[in-house]
Amino acid sequence: MPTTTRAAVVETGGAPFTLSDVVLDEPGPHEALVRMVATGLCHTDLGVASGGLPFPLPGVLGHEGAGVVEAVGSAVTGVTPGDHVLLSFTSCGDCRNCRGGHPAYCATWLPLNLLGGSRADGTNTISREGQALGGHFFGQSSFAERALADERSLVKVDPDVPLESIAPLGCGVQTGVGAVWNVLKPDTGSTVVVLGAGAVGLSAVMAAALTPATRIVAVDRVAERLSLATELGATHTVDTSGTDLAPALAEITGGQGADGVVETTGNVGVLRQGVDALAARGTLVVVGAPPFGTEVALDVNGLLGGKRIVGLTLGDSETQTMIPALVRLVKDGRLPLHRLIGTYPFGDIDRAVQDMRSGKTIKPVLMF
Repeated sequence: MPTTTRAAVVETGGAPFTLSDVVLDEPGPHEALVRMVATGLCHTDLGVASGGLPFPLPGVLGHEGAGVVEAVGSAVTGVTPGDHVLLSFTSCGDCRNCRGGHPAYCATWLPLNLLGGSRADGTNTISREGQALGGHFFGQSSFAERALADERSLVKVDPDVPLESIAPLGCGVQTGVGAVWNVLKPDTGSTVVVLGAGAVGLSAVMAAALTPATRIVAVDRVAERLSLATELGATHTVDTSGTDLAPALAEITGGQGADGVVETTGNVGVLRQGVDALAARGTLVVVGAPPFGTEVALDVNGLLGGKRIVGLTLGDSETQTMIPALVRLVKDGRLPLHRLIGTYPFGDIDRAVQDMRSGKTIKPVLMF
């Protein structure tokens, strides 16, 4: 049977979130109905809500959900009612990248997660007063008291870990962690530089602290975030509000450059500085996403020393393996994610948005 629930709806690009009663379709064969307990707020949600991406509006966003399964479709085998789950991105499961363990590069990733607003077959998951709304965002649309989620978006997790403490693992945290663990894979004694100390960047710092890297450099313009980065494992910080990045990194690395750089700001000027700061055979991971069509100029001869520039989506994570591992690290206190989180009642979503934009809160988590 369809389910009526309360959701935060974006009516048009640039409009605030407004709470509204919506109707969820009954679960399809590979879907589950999840009672939301918490959901993280991500810059991707804000970018879509601003009208910066062609997601169909009015619509329901949200893609870092955490909750309890209430009902499952006829073909669901991975979860059962009562299971605690995190909600992450969805994927087809059948293309070459999905079968190869890289579902974040699914052949149908964009329409299934970010742009389509509906199931793969074109049917809608959410309606209001008989009119279809944009939904199926990252296979979940979790800015609602209940969400209709793809089975491939669901990851069963340890019920002893509070869901509000791990909701951000579904997107931002696994992105920062995956940039380090799945792409850079630091060797003993290497130098990792993280450009931007927001939720993704600080997740990369925490991940680097769990590797053999001996220099972990956090770069930002906000002193408080750099102080937090030090507490989370950074060995050096650079405050670019008063210091030039290039000479600072040259001094820290003894002129050798960085073995790995994680660029989270989406600023192409910062990206260029990161590429220039790489050591021979170093790798820069592009995580921050500027508007579509943005280009960056590079010194081609500067790349000939074996430098690599790698784009990244969702940490190149295989969620069924990555997310439970991260949950265990949170539970054991080795990934202090709570240092990034500020909680808000679901009804205060617009205050959470304002606090995220102003930098007051690094990672808002909405509570239901």
